[in-house]
Amino acid sequence: MIPLVDLKAQYRPIAAELEDAVLAVMRSGNYVLGERVEAFEADFAAFCGVREAVAVNSGTSALHLALEASGIGPGDEVITTAMTFVATAAAILYAGAKPVLIDIDPQSLALDPARIEAAITPRTRAIMPVHLHGRLADMDAILAIARRHGLLVIEDAAQAHGAERDGRRAGNFGDIGCFSFYPGKNLGACGEGGAIVTNDPEIAATLRCLRDWGQAGKYNHVRKGYNYRLDAVQAAVLGVKLRHLPAWTEARRHIAAHYDALLADCDVVRPAPAGLDHVRHVYALRVRDRDAMAEALRDEGVATGIHYPRPVHLQPAYADLGDGPGSFPVAEAFTRETLSLPIYAEMTADQIAHVCGAVKRACERLSFQIEEVSDARQFA
Repeated sequence: MIPLVDLKAQYRPIAAELEDAVLAVMRSGNYVLGERVEAFEADFAAFCGVREAVAVNSGTSALHLALEASGIGPGDEVITTAMTFVATAAAILYAGAKPVLIDIDPQSLALDPARIEAAITPRTRAIMPVHLHGRLADMDAILAIARRHGLLVIEDAAQAHGAERDGRRAGNFGDIGCFSFYPGKNLGACGEGGAIVTNDPEIAATLRCLRDWGQAGKYNHVRKGYNYRLDAVQAAVLGVKLRHLPAWTEARRHIAAHYDALLADCDVVRPAPAGLDHVRHVYALRVRDRDAMAEALRDEGVATGIHYPRPVHLQPAYADLGDGPGSFPVAEAFTRETLSLPIYAEMTADQIAHVCGAVKRACERLSFQIEEVSDARQFA
């Protein structure tokens, strides 16, 4: 079976680096925050092109603290997308604010800037775009709207480590950027992790206080904070992996280009064309009969995924947001049709060829009219 993601394949070439880094932490006796976390924060800030990075224990914690550090709380509203993992909306609720959902742009799959201003009310404090599947949202349009209305912009860049436009990387467009280091991310820990990036040193100082029980020095609790600290083992792992991330990103783009070429004649909708603004965290087709296609690919030894099967407003736990079926038709149509193919930096040409051949044969069995697919090795 070709897996959707293969973390063992990622581990093998860098095993010695990772094990040396982890063993150094274990021998040090310093396991929470400390110099290894600080070193990773400095490296990740430099990677994103920002002044400050604050490491925390998850991407959800990153979003939550970004909101709290910005003074967003009860009575406030934050505009975000209906097409995201529920953590985006959950973090807004954790801060005591209300998520205001809007529909997506059918090309970028991020929130549609044309729908933002209609959602703004006197209670709106921020816009939280999500760089879905690793592709940047239309940040120029979003920032222009935010400036006109005096709103903060907090990027949910959990899937977009290194996505770049005009020389700026994800997290360095808005006031604050938030990342997840869940193991399956393009930059993933061997456990949980997250980070917040900003060019505002005062915000960074507030974030560091909030993540460590609101302390300004040991046992001096000046804020009502949280236990959101990153441990040193995960910082060491991330420090090693960050050095490999640019090469992994190029490999993902190379694989996506193979898919684009090999599936060009298939009766499926491929992701919209993209350049450096997409780090290919997910390669999602749109398929008329998604479940039948997934079953056919599974029969041929190809694992698939669905990112995501329901938009936020149709999740039972978030029904109280007040948006029912039909509220966001673009997002709803996408969730009915999306099917993610395997993509990870270590995929071989033979695996790519097998995946694309399986899609072709599945389309034939499902009576779709497509033409022969070439062997992926010619693109290697």
